Amino acid sequence: MSSLTPIRFAEYDPKALSEMTGRVAVMVTPEGSLDQAARTANRLSKGAIARLVESDGFKKAKAGDVVSLGWPAGMQAEALDVLVLPRKLTPAEARQAGAKLAKAAAGKRLTVMAGSMNKAADLTLGLALRDYGFDDHKTPAEDKPEGEVVIASKMPSDLEAACAPLLAVAEGVHMTRDLVNEPANVLTTTEFARRIEEMKEIGLEVEVLEEADLEKLGMRTLLCVGQGSDSPSKVAVMRWKGGAKDAAPLALVGKGVVFDTGGISLKPAGGMEDMTMDMGGAGVVAGTMKALALRKAKANVVGLVGLVENMPSGNATRPGDVVKSMKGDTVEIINTDAEGRLVLCDVLWYAQERFKPAGIIDLATLTGAIIIGLGHENAGVFSNDDDLCNAFLKAARSEDEGAWRMPLGKAYDDQLKSRIADMKNVGGRPAGSITAAQFLARFIKDGMPWIHLDIAGVASVKAETDYAPKGATGWGVMALNRLVADKFEAE
Repeated sequence: MSSLTPIRFAEYDPKALSEMTGRVAVMVTPEGSLDQAARTANRLSKGAIARLVESDGFKKAKAGDVVSLGWPAGMQAEALDVLVLPRKLTPAEARQAGAKLAKAAAGKRLTVMAGSMNKAADLTLGLALRDYGFDDHKTPAEDKPEGEVVIASKMPSDLEAACAPLLAVAEGVHMTRDLVNEPANVLTTTEFARRIEEMKEIGLEVEVLEEADLEKLGMRTLLCVGQGSDSPSKVAVMRWKGGAKDAAPLALVGKGVVFDTGGISLKPAGGMEDMTMDMGGAGVVAGTMKALALRKAKANVVGLVGLVENMPSGNATRPGDVVKSMKGDTVEIINTDAEGRLVLCDVLWYAQERFKPAGIIDLATLTGAIIIGLGHENAGVFSNDDDLCNAFLKAARSEDEGAWRMPLGKAYDDQLKSRIADMKNVGGRPAGSITAAQFLARFIKDGMPWIHLDIAGVASVKAETDYAPKGATGWGVMALNRLVADKFEAE
């Protein structure tokens, strides 16, 4: 498991620049104005920053760009990172700038001369988010540098306090990435549950329901997904009670298919190795619960994840089987590769029956169709409640996480009609992500505010993003944390 590179907050002292080692970052405006630390670094380096500012290349620099000067004269640093930043900037711009600094530092020691910079806390968050690598299964390099980030501020204690809740969120994002990146022979259903149970140490109440418990509850659609695997199916429940004692919780529900072969409806071999990320929804729920606990959110939130493995075997569910859900509705299994909705429907019903939540949000790498529709820029957002949906979309925008609302409707629901059961688990190729959402909507009680997030396109990507190297992104942890803070957290 990865951990955040240590971040230390220190007094802002430009006079100490000459002795600083590793990389040192200073600020210059797009117009070429140098702050105090940049002026000192310019003097030490015999005018290197001034020559940079006067160059044709600098005229093409955009806000947030980092220009690195190697082994600057008059300094012990191996690189001087000149960060181009306007004096007034948005939180997203500050975070993206911090992420670029982290990418340039590549895990080495970095000192950021922030001074009294506007949005220094957001810049620090961007650093923490981008300073990530999943190297657990690589042979460690003998000369791997010891990373440390020092944020030099005129008010270091105030900045440290402002950064604390943001770095808690970064911890949650890193946990989600670790889970999504982990190979399936390591992250079994049992190992996933164990990692969740470890979070008791940070104040979460954790309960793991085993197969015998799920049988008693009648979670037959969830169990039918995992019955072809030797890995036991489980449901893990995480509770954070930071709000008023009698306040109904927000419920977060995640699909945790630790590996998805498609079952009897076997997937093609090409690309099947990517199906280690099919537990992305459960990963986001676990990471969000960690963030809320670490920052001691003043809200009641319950996270539930269905942990299964979808494998073909002599005991696997077949196309054509009919299975009864916990709710009591029967489902004709047309395609065993449409398994995520079978996991979610039972957990959604259980969450409502047991916890009577104020609202419910489920997350799943549910359909390839959402990637066709929205690519890798936005998650698909489906909801029966404009208030909750708009609050989430606002939270996602504020955290720079792409999300786009999709439609629901009776015509899509009609595609799920079955000849022999209450419904089919697929509605055909047209509008595949919408019919999947319509399937889940049948397990939402009347009057229950609900959002379904299809994160198949954003949970893990083939190219780096602003805040993450290629692979798992941790998408959703920041948006859900913001939603809790904005809508569910007590004053």
